[in-house]
Amino acid sequence: MKSIQTAKRIVIKVGTSTLTHENGKLNLKRMDEICRVISDLQNADKEIVLVTSGAIGVGVGKLSLPSRPSKTEEKQAIAAIGQCELMFMYDKFFSEYDQVAAQILLTKNITDRSRKNVQNTFNELFRLGAVPVVNENDTVETAELEGTSYGDNDMLSAIVSELIHADSLVIFTDIDGLYDADPRNNPNANIIHQVDDITDEIRDIACGSGSNRGTGGMSTKIYAADFATSHGIPAYIMNGSEPENLYKLINGETIGTYFVPANV
Repeated sequence: MKSIQTAKRIVIKVGTSTLTHENGKLNLKRMDEICRVISDLQNADKEIVLVTSGAIGVGVGKLSLPSRPSKTEEKQAIAAIGQCELMFMYDKFFSEYDQVAAQILLTKNITDRSRKNVQNTFNELFRLGAVPVVNENDTVETAELEGTSYGDNDMLSAIVSELIHADSLVIFTDIDGLYDADPRNNPNANIIHQVDDITDEIRDIACGSGSNRGTGGMSTKIYAADFATSHGIPAYIMNGSEPENLYKLINGETIGTYFVPANV
């Protein structure tokens, strides 16, 4: 069975709540830590793909707007503004650790139509030693913005994992993993450290968004984990507030929730 301890190619997904403060502005310390850990893993001969949310959240913060807009065209425009700032910061932080960042904007339709072209791009970036930074192209693809897609970039990270034949998928969120109840409302909630099969019961307990700054919740992460594991890719959901816990995960410690891959 595949294990992250021996994984060569790892997809890491970070959401808006991980990257920003409550006011929507970038959490520079957190972003720096994420880039430093990824750079260190690159130096250890891993191939890391970073799937990032945050363009709209960063755009809202950059424009000092009181809240996320509701109209699709407003979200598209703000995403375009935020994406520039987001990639500028990724490029800055990765450069400080002697890594090269490469922006890839995808939509689900693009991966459907041009699968081989996208795979070729990733493979060449791996050969060059760059870090692919992936986001959904919100100025083109409106399904996520209108709430008609799987939500956020969680599912995109699973699609990318399958596309590049990743060895593991790690999804950062703002809680420690999947719980048997909402830990924000139930102090007796217990974390589920391993899920062997994503059943209807698992889907039922995975509900609610973790933050008012993002669009995804635990349910979208379960969809992503289900997609990844059905293609034989181990998936992990863990708290992104301490990116260095990735080291513990790779060293075999029990961190977050582990979703066992199917035998395919």
